[in-house]
This record gives sequence, structure tokens and C-alpha cells, in this order.
Amino acid sequence: MRHQGDLLLRGAAAAGVVGPLWLGGTIAALSVVQYDFMRGLGWHPLAAPTLDWPSGLALGPHGSWMTAAFVGCGALLPPFALALHRAVGRTPRGWAGPALLAAAGGGMALLASPTDPTLAGGPRTAAGLVHDAAFVLLGATLLPAQALLGARFRHDPAWRGHAAYTWLTVALALPAFVLKGAAFYLFLAASLSWFVVTAARLLGRGGAARGQA
Repeated sequence: MRHQGDLLLRGAAAAGVVGPLWLGGTIAALSVVQYDFMRGLGWHPLAAPTLDWPSGLALGPHGSWMTAAFVGCGALLPPFALALHRAVGRTPRGWAGPALLAAAGGGMALLASPTDPTLAGGPRTAAGLVHDAAFVLLGATLLPAQALLGARFRHDPAWRGHAAYTWLTVALALPAFVLKGAAFYLFLAASLSWFVVTAARLLGRGGAARGQA
């Protein structure tokens, strides 16, 4: 049973690699394949980098791939959060970071609700309002989760070196998330890289649990 539990924990840790690479790869591929479609929405990679990007990719002819990536990546975040919670040394209220990370997965999955094209005009749709609310939820949970996890890493000798990297990620991502524009690319790259690096570190340590939930 212990061996089975370790395998499940390693699988949950691997979710932190699979999800972000799936999401990032899909965004990159669809941005190329659906370039003309996105330009039709008013997006420009330099002049208007966040105008309906990346959410508008789900509206294109191959949009189902973007929708699947939103849902899939979101679904993989809660098990990854659980794996981190099990593997990193406990602190008082240390559950808050993993809980917020799991909630960020919910926000990510809800981004699958189709966005309203900015320049299309007309009344807002219920799906578009859900999408906007999901984006707010993602921002309100992901960055605080990382900040809190950084504090928890600092109290675990095996993870102490990862705390500075985690806080640096937050420091880079926060202004990029708020300011939008081309800086949003930095937010996306820093956030996805943090997941992959953290999950790889967790897998390198065998995903071993440090205590009971």
C-alpha cells in the first residue's frame, strides 16, 4: 500500500510538469496556426499582445485544443498542490498555499468558458462573464499561493533554496500580470516555468511525503 501511495504521489507531482507544458505548448502552437484568425480579432503580438490573447485562441477553428488545455491544466493543478503539501515540511497554516494553488486550478479550468471578443461589440454573454471571473480568480489565487509556498519552502531545509526562486517568480509575474501589454508574456513564461521547475524538483526528491495531511 505504501508503494502504491508513493506511485500516486509521484503521479501527482508529474502533473505539475504535464499541465504547464500542455498549456504553454498549446498556446504557442495555436498562436502560429491561428495567427490570421487572431489578427482578425485585433490581436497583434507586439502592438496589442493581450487583446483577446490567449483566451481568443479558443474561439478559432482549432479552438477546441485551447479549451481542452484550459480544462486539462486546471484539473492537474489540485493533485500537484496536494503533492507539494505532502512533500514539503509542515508549518502553521502551511496548508494555505497548496489550497490556493488548487483553487487556481479551478480558475484555470473555468477559463474554458468562451470569452467575448473585445472588438465585436454587442452585449456581454454569460460565458464571457464567467471567463472574466475565472481570470480574476486565477490571479487572486496563483500569485498569493506562490508567495505562501515560498514562506513554507524557507522553513524546510530540503526546499530552502527554492524559496528565493519562488519569490523572484512572484516579483516578476505580479507587475506583468497587472500591467498587461507585452509584459504579460513575462507573467506567462515565469509562472509556467515555476511549475515545471518546482515539479521537477519534487520528482527528483521522489515525491516523498513529509507527514500526514
